[in-house]
Amino acid sequence: MTHTRTTPSFQEQEPLALYIHWPFCVSKCPYCDFNSHVRDSVDQAAWRAALLSDLAHEAALTPGRKLQSIFFGGGTPSLMPPETVAALLDAAERHWGFAPDIEITLEANPSSVEAARFADIAAAGVNRVSLGLQALDDAALRFLERAHDVREGLGALAVAQSVFDRVTFDLIYARPDQSPQAWDRELTQAIALGTGHLSLYQLTIEDGTRFATDALKGSLIELDPDRAADLFEATRARTAAAGLPAYEVSNHAKPGQQSRHNLAYWRYQDYLGIGPGAHGRRLGAATVRHKKPENWLKRVAATGHGIQVEDPLAPRERATEALLMGLRLDEGVDLAHLSRRTGIANLIDPRAEARLTDLAMLTREGDRIRVTPAGMLLLNAVLADLVITD
Repeated sequence: MTHTRTTPSFQEQEPLALYIHWPFCVSKCPYCDFNSHVRDSVDQAAWRAALLSDLAHEAALTPGRKLQSIFFGGGTPSLMPPETVAALLDAAERHWGFAPDIEITLEANPSSVEAARFADIAAAGVNRVSLGLQALDDAALRFLERAHDVREGLGALAVAQSVFDRVTFDLIYARPDQSPQAWDRELTQAIALGTGHLSLYQLTIEDGTRFATDALKGSLIELDPDRAADLFEATRARTAAAGLPAYEVSNHAKPGQQSRHNLAYWRYQDYLGIGPGAHGRRLGAATVRHKKPENWLKRVAATGHGIQVEDPLAPRERATEALLMGLRLDEGVDLAHLSRRTGIANLIDPRAEARLTDLAMLTREGDRIRVTPAGMLLLNAVLADLVITD
């Protein structure tokens, strides 16, 4: 059900971020709980037309605002035909206009087949690519059931670095039985590859994944939490020493190389989400698209958009979301600024703040509150204790 949108004045002229979801993959990874699907065939013309329609719907609701970033996620958007990427970018520029330094990111698998499309994708307007390397160890890649090996992944990375202005890649660590020495070797190699950004995620077992089933059966044993915590601390120290400090729980970058698109999420700026399962936050409302690709297509055909839920968010909901997202960042949250935007002031439990400060998990400088590196180790628990949610 859709509702009449609200229009908070503080967001009317802020730039926008746009997320475009491509839901298809060649295969489903055992650790992945994203909205990704394997299909024998995809009607590319129908999908292009539907995405353009979904895009136009969001543009009609947000006139006069420039796009600061676009992110093609998935699924595996590097499987999209480059002409579809180009059509979507042309339409986005026509509808909104681009900020002069717009960041346009596309996620890609590091296969030679997809790397062969990189030049065409760059020509379409993409200026940043995010590669799912996931590991720099062949045995680990087999465990993660990735289709590429290290050699192919590094080859794709080299192509990406020759084509795109900015390149980042993902690694998954804290894998079962991973030693500190093994991870240090892998991380040292990753840093030496010379990208300006790294996303380094601890392996988590998500409900509904194959790994979750394996863990229940006992055939997959997670790394001991204390060992995982040691790896987290070592990762932050190692990347900081190399000039890529953590600016978010799992993201590390050289100065100026942070993901502008993801910063829009974490700083709780407006973002539009189109495509199956995409979420958005615009003009005080939360939007969710139909998740199953076929259901999304039917919805677009019937109404011109793929929205399943569109609900206005109360000021306290928005303030709470903004706080929970912003405290993931090393920069923390300016509580006075947040209060001005939402009209909500009492979001922090003062007793919890005092206790967490004493435990060196939290710091405050004036109106800015930050989670310390020690607190980041237990971020979910810190947030649950600190933030007043009702």
